[in-house]
Amino acid sequence: MSRSVLLRIVLVAVFAIPIAKSRAGLIEYIEKPDAAYAWKLKEKKESPQGTIYDLHLVSQTWQGMNWEHRLQVYQPKDSSPTETMFLFNTGGGPNAANQALALELAKRIGSPIAFLYDIPNQPLFGNKKEDALIAETFCRFLDCEGKDESWPLLFPMAKSVVRSMDAIQAFSKEEWKKPVKSFVVSGASKRGWTTWLTGASDKRVKAIAPLVIDTLNMVPQMEHQKASFGKYSDMIRDYTERKLVPIPESSAAKRLWEIVDPYFYRDRLTMPKLMVNGANDPYWTVDALNLYWSELKGDKSVLIVPNAGHSLREVNNGRSELIPARAVNTLSAFARHMIQDKPWPKMNWRHADVDGNASLSILPENSPKTGRVWVATCETRDFRKCVWKEMPVEVSEQGKLLIGRVKLPEKGCVALYGEVEYEIDNLKYTLSTQVRVCEMK
Repeated sequence: MSRSVLLRIVLVAVFAIPIAKSRAGLIEYIEKPDAAYAWKLKEKKESPQGTIYDLHLVSQTWQGMNWEHRLQVYQPKDSSPTETMFLFNTGGGPNAANQALALELAKRIGSPIAFLYDIPNQPLFGNKKEDALIAETFCRFLDCEGKDESWPLLFPMAKSVVRSMDAIQAFSKEEWKKPVKSFVVSGASKRGWTTWLTGASDKRVKAIAPLVIDTLNMVPQMEHQKASFGKYSDMIRDYTERKLVPIPESSAAKRLWEIVDPYFYRDRLTMPKLMVNGANDPYWTVDALNLYWSELKGDKSVLIVPNAGHSLREVNNGRSELIPARAVNTLSAFARHMIQDKPWPKMNWRHADVDGNASLSILPENSPKTGRVWVATCETRDFRKCVWKEMPVEVSEQGKLLIGRVKLPEKGCVALYGEVEYEIDNLKYTLSTQVRVCEMK
């Protein structure tokens, strides 16, 4: 029996939780009215690239504290408002780097977009930030034995995004006389986590694009990570040091993970989904996607960026990109397709062993521009520091079947995945297959 199959059996046996029950706490929290909610337009700024609208948002009162956010709408030059808007949630504020990314995305998407900042409000509880702050709120949930389900920080984070959609709809109706009706929501890391939960919470979410949060189905993910790395990643030490991982056996701990793990909301996550991951992300195993991909419902696709970590910036000859080009192009193309209601490319693939080779067959439904296979070798299943190399693929006479073959290792491990290139409105972008890790037994 394979390791992944065994882990799924363990999950079903120990953490068998009705999906409807798991989502109740999140949905009830988000839908609860909050008198603190308010927004206002602070400033409208013109630039050579377009118009930037500065909004101030109060999303809610959480644990006695008002959550305030900077919300910016970027309208590129010569673009018109659309019924669907790309909405990116992130931490910090509209600094030079964030504004440069926002303007670049708006330019490539070709329509107004929004950036929601200050997700989460921080520091809190003794100057804690980011994962340390999330872990603190998880521990407070456990300390009260799960009696206050508003404690997990992901709840107010997701509610902030939902309230920002309310504000954007009101703003667009006033400013453009054309209200936004739906959203493509995105964010990275814990903001990617927030993206999943927002998608599960609000019907206005037309599509989601969570970035570098390759850890759905968290119980088996943690076991798989320890088996692959020999220990848990140092990047999640805020959770291991607080004894949140490995996941305790208490009923409150089981309840915590069922209400924060997007895996348990998959019956609501039927909208188009684009997952973007780095092949060398130090947080997750290279094949983490395989523990939840088949369970996701509706249209789904993935981009895996070679030689890139949590920032999604590719490293070539020791030099890192200034802007994560592969990720930005594919994210922009995804938003374009959703906003313009154009069909998103679909493709099927199959990993197999053929004559001593690891074989990957890719069958895109739409004719791609080109394709390739990315390969890395390693002494163990820990590929975080390995270099990915490009290999050509064979293309069938019909031009739709791409086949790549990699010799199976005599010792150690080899990992491979495929990549296919497309184009929309002169914007080239890529999509990937799942990763397969092969090892000598």
